[in-house]
Amino acid sequence: MILKGSQRSGASNLSAHLMNDLDNDHIALHELRGFVGRDLHEALAEAHAISKGTKCEQYLFSLSLSPPKDADVGEQAFIDAIDKAEQALGLDDQPRAIVIHEKEGRRHAHAVWSRIDGKEMKAINLPHFKNRLMGLSRELYLEHGWDMPDGLRRDGGRSPLNFTLDEWQQAKRLKLNPREIKQSFQEAWQRSDNLESFEHALEERGYFLARGDRRGFVAVNIDGEVFPVPRMVGIKTKEVKAKLGDPDMLRSVEGTQAMIARKVTDKLREFINDVDRKHEKDFEPLEVKRDAMFTQHREERQRMLEGQKERWQAETRARALRLNTGLKGLWDKLRGQTAKIKHENQIEAWECAQRDQRQRHDMITAQMRDRRLLQTDIDALRRKHGHDRKLLMKEVQQATEYQERERDRDDAHELDLDRTRHIRRDLGL
Repeated sequence: MILKGSQRSGASNLSAHLMNDLDNDHIALHELRGFVGRDLHEALAEAHAISKGTKCEQYLFSLSLSPPKDADVGEQAFIDAIDKAEQALGLDDQPRAIVIHEKEGRRHAHAVWSRIDGKEMKAINLPHFKNRLMGLSRELYLEHGWDMPDGLRRDGGRSPLNFTLDEWQQAKRLKLNPREIKQSFQEAWQRSDNLESFEHALEERGYFLARGDRRGFVAVNIDGEVFPVPRMVGIKTKEVKAKLGDPDMLRSVEGTQAMIARKVTDKLREFINDVDRKHEKDFEPLEVKRDAMFTQHREERQRMLEGQKERWQAETRARALRLNTGLKGLWDKLRGQTAKIKHENQIEAWECAQRDQRQRHDMITAQMRDRRLLQTDIDALRRKHGHDRKLLMKEVQQATEYQERERDRDDAHELDLDRTRHIRRDLGL
């Protein structure tokens, strides 16, 4: 599974993010270890308070664990991976919290440790933690027999489909898949052999070439978003300049944004809003179905947890009744019968706990299967909407080209009228 870790502060923001049930189908606070606090917010606030006795500002270490899309990963697999990460990072026995999320039919986990050594009252150093997590991630892929992503392979091959967080968030705001954005830039680059052809190819896709703040090549879309050309194409800046030349001849970002604002009329923006409204309406039935599924799944889990709790209490009482009291209990203790019963009770309790865990896992697996079927319909609709927006971008480009031709024709016509008026005035007509 992919492991991403970071040293950080912001206990309140992190606890709110991890327990946010708006962006996740289900959330389970699986473990709080070494904290006095009763919930995640109190636990991380406690870590923050302890850090005040040190000079450490990034007093937490946060780790996300993302298995492959179709992998069926149980709670124990996440716990084992977190234990290995803890050992690799040198965070053994540090206070930690584990949260398991489910979203769109997939399961992932988060672990948070306090970096403050309570005895020494200093932060635990985590040298080269990114390399250590990458090595552990490779081991987990091999251990589970999953297909390893190119970005983790030993040969260092990096897929252009691996995005930074900034690129992903930017693409999310645009309601486009980041793969589609990069693909548009790469197709434009492959189709062109100079600045003019590249500029035209980008404009066909709704992007306008501009000069960046550091004299580099960037592109701006109709909403004013800025995209660095080298990063989107996947090559070095000097290779871009070798093909396109000097960016000084281009407009600045501000000038390009102003030019786009003139091109994109209120009518075109109305077209875009119409498409957005239609897409929102398309999603309404699926959202209703998804919300109903959320409610049903949560109720099923709650009933199961309550049933397991009642059964556990009943079984605990039954095991306790096996131990005699009074003189009979004393006699059992003298002849070793009490110790034997306690041992049998411990084994039975462990087996019951394993049974309950298997039952929870089976229910979660079945619910995730249902959620994935619904997610298939959601993904298909998203792909259709992405195609719709591509067609709209083409229409926007065609409309802006038409508007430019009309403005040029009007300007030429006005210039001819001015010349005619000057000639008539000079001739005294």
